[in-house]
Amino acid sequence: MGAYIVRRLLFIGPTLFVIMLLNFTIVQFAPGGPVEQTIAQIKGMQSGAAARTAGSAAGRETGGAGGGGRASASTSDYRGAAGLSPTMIAEIERRYGFDKPASRRFIDMMKSYLTFDFGESLFKGEPVSTLIRKRLPVSISLGLWTTLLVYSISIPLGITKAVRDGSRFDVSTSAIIIGLYAIPGFLFAVLLIILFAGGQYWNIFPLKGLVSSGWGAMPWPQKILDYFWHITLPVTALVIGEFAGLTMLTKNSFLDEINKDYVRTARSKGLTERAVLYGHVFRNAMLIVIANLPAAFIGIFLTSSLLIEVIFSIEGLGLLGFDAIVNRDYPIVFATMFIYSLVGLVLTLVTDLTYVLVDPRIDFETRGT
Repeated sequence: MGAYIVRRLLFIGPTLFVIMLLNFTIVQFAPGGPVEQTIAQIKGMQSGAAARTAGSAAGRETGGAGGGGRASASTSDYRGAAGLSPTMIAEIERRYGFDKPASRRFIDMMKSYLTFDFGESLFKGEPVSTLIRKRLPVSISLGLWTTLLVYSISIPLGITKAVRDGSRFDVSTSAIIIGLYAIPGFLFAVLLIILFAGGQYWNIFPLKGLVSSGWGAMPWPQKILDYFWHITLPVTALVIGEFAGLTMLTKNSFLDEINKDYVRTARSKGLTERAVLYGHVFRNAMLIVIANLPAAFIGIFLTSSLLIEVIFSIEGLGLLGFDAIVNRDYPIVFATMFIYSLVGLVLTLVTDLTYVLVDPRIDFETRGT
């Protein structure tokens, strides 16, 4: 198993390189980069100043032509750069690092990433590593608690539904699960705010952030209570939106194993249902459920938590990455992409190790990476 782990760890580097290269190449063709945004801001300020000057001049009947000659158009390829001097355009490019060829920028970026140096945000004025260090624990906190609760609810419920397949309990819970699955998690978040966060009914839970102001000065017991007080509604919204699919996956996986010949053989030997279920069926049926763990965590960590972070005003990594994409803050965009890809690859390796823990008969040493 050790050789397999080493191979997988060595495989992470080339995979990250390819992921970053593909996304870097795509971004080069996306319009509205930081240079274009800065040019637009400068043009906007110039237009505003010109409008104010024209307004004051119109109030004075001087009868003259007014003003100097029109600035010559820039030879730059940037849209909206007309009227700006080539020197100003070059300075803007140098400021954002666009004075270098794209290939050179990518190589420099990947060299920095080897030491987790993500540069400085183009618009926030802080090192990207500092911003990620502030936001990452928040997103991990949401993702871990949600994943833990989703699996803690879905696996026992799915097993119970499989054992009692076709019963009134199975039918009624399936109807509830399908109904919950059809409603996006962010709608549950809005409903929870209306009901429990002072929307229209009870004002029980806070609406903003994961901790109260002055949290650092609280004693530890109060810190813990305050943290769970803030996290209750966001995590509840995420759990409601995520547990339905895993519950049905668990049920169907156990049903498939329960109907196999080896289960009938175990029962014919006089084993109890509990011994058959947890001694034989469990480790086989759980393989597909475990295989879904990385995708489930990444889905919660990135896509699902993003909307929850927006709704509950939680300063997490998902919201940071979204704002960076909107503002074309490329150092943050590529840094968050690097973090998400690295976490996903590491979780894939963890999943393989969990396979062996659940079923020791699996041997990855005899297989390729």
